[in-house]
Amino acid sequence: MGRSASHACRYPTSFSLRPPLKMIREHKVPTIFSHVAVPLALGFGLGRGAVPTRLLVAGVVAAALPDLDVLAFRLNVAYSHALGHRGFSHSLVFALALALLALAWAPSLRSSRFAAFIFLGLAAVSHPLLDMFTNGGLGVALWWPWSAERFFAPWPVIEVSPLSLHRLFSVRGVAVIKSELLWVCLPAVVVGFALLALRASSPTSRCWGGCTIKPRSLPELEP
Repeated sequence: MGRSASHACRYPTSFSLRPPLKMIREHKVPTIFSHVAVPLALGFGLGRGAVPTRLLVAGVVAAALPDLDVLAFRLNVAYSHALGHRGFSHSLVFALALALLALAWAPSLRSSRFAAFIFLGLAAVSHPLLDMFTNGGLGVALWWPWSAERFFAPWPVIEVSPLSLHRLFSVRGVAVIKSELLWVCLPAVVVGFALLALRASSPTSRCWGGCTIKPRSLPELEP
């Protein structure tokens, strides 16, 4: 699937009593802005008929949620542990769990169950997949709980971002933002407008839930 980082990711027998301070300061991830770009682009391209506002908000939360595991550093959990950063919360199982929650709560999201499951699943799984394309930190425990291996994509093209905000707004941070604009935001915008063009070119668009969206027609002018 990609480059493995298994040498640093065996399950430890216990939590680390004190993770290296340097690791906490220098650990890097894509910024939160790049992660939420995926659900926002899909929501823009598909429109509110397919992705209601509540579902879109849930998708944004799902795309950002895995990085709550950075709290593991504060709790003195080792980075390479399954409960550490980029561990179980960055797995396919975690993304599936979020999608199943959306399936159960679809009525509250004003969405069909199928649409809620697919949209939340895509939003959630986009997070670890983007992390796999970064060039720093440990890899992603994509196959947890079956494997503790951490993986990177073959092409780590995204510059990693420091966790601290004051380092983000620095010369290094500018390079990170440029990288994410090129490799994340630009493709997301392209996908969003491509979906919008497809939707606009169709006389009627079918919602994921089976409803029909008719494009708004211009009023006829009387002679």
